[in-house]
Amino acid sequence: MQGNLPPEAQEKLEELQDLQEKAQQVAAQKQQAETQLQEAQTALDELEDIDEDAGMYRRVGELLVQTEYDEANDDLEEKVDSLEVRVETLQKQEERVQEQFEELQTELQNMLQGGGMGGPGGPGAGGA
Repeated sequence: MQGNLPPEAQEKLEELQDLQEKAQQVAAQKQQAETQLQEAQTALDELEDIDEDAGMYRRVGELLVQTEYDEANDDLEEKVDSLEVRVETLQKQEERVQEQFEELQTELQNMLQGGGMGGPGGPGAGGA
């Protein structure tokens, strides 16, 4: 069917496909950030139940390195804050892409139904 489309409709269809791909990428990034946020928040919640004098380690690459309670707490709080901002940003981006997708989809439908083809006086323009 794509071969029969007018150039303007073909262009809109390609833009629509690009937006769909972008939406999928943003959704995947958001899902990953939400998972990381949930893990960091869980770790921070668990840290509250641990004695401040307990020996603690954190992963640095392939190593476990001893750390202090306050440092671990500060790092986790910073990570949670950062991830909350990232999730919020990705949510807004996802909403913008969805709005663009819907607008473009409507434009394309109008074109294919003859609403945008030829403009006033073009094919389908009627008189009396």
